[in-house]
Amino acid sequence: MLDVEVAAIRLLPSSELPAYTYVPGSDTPHPIRDPRGHSHGRKPPPPMGLLAERWADNRTYLWAIDLFNYGFYWEAHEEWERLWRVSGPDNTVGRFLKGLVKLSAAGVKVRENSLHGVRRHAASAGEVFADVAAEAGTIRYCGLEFTILQYASDRAAQLVYKVDHNGGKARRVFPFVLQPDPLPFA
Repeated sequence: MLDVEVAAIRLLPSSELPAYTYVPGSDTPHPIRDPRGHSHGRKPPPPMGLLAERWADNRTYLWAIDLFNYGFYWEAHEEWERLWRVSGPDNTVGRFLKGLVKLSAAGVKVRENSLHGVRRHAASAGEVFADVAAEAGTIRYCGLEFTILQYASDRAAQLVYKVDHNGGKARRVFPFVLQPDPLPFA
């Protein structure tokens, strides 16, 4: 993994980050199914659908960004997928969320030591972001800039990674963070 020192600002600092990040195929317990899992027995409230013009009010969206930025890629993937389901897959927001799901899946694939999976998911995320940018006709969407998302996806697909599960300790593997601008709380 890269030793990444990119600063990330917590969007929901009052929410406690999980004790570890889940790595499929490793000895980390499944967060939901395993009784030792960090989210076992917890049923999160259903998310409200993401609205592009009210993204800063959506706690699930902000929480997923925090998870992603702090190296909890599997957990971010799960949150964005829950949000994708309620927001609808066949609209601009749904396609945008699909790109974020794919980008977080690339992070999971780094941890699984699947370079092919990293490249496939990251490249697919970049394509989705390009399509959504053209569809939305805007530079920024839900607080994130498309050119940065596309660059991040392309960069993630090109890097070489050294895998270290580190007992599920969350650590960023990408040399970028997703930082909404303008920050909703600044």
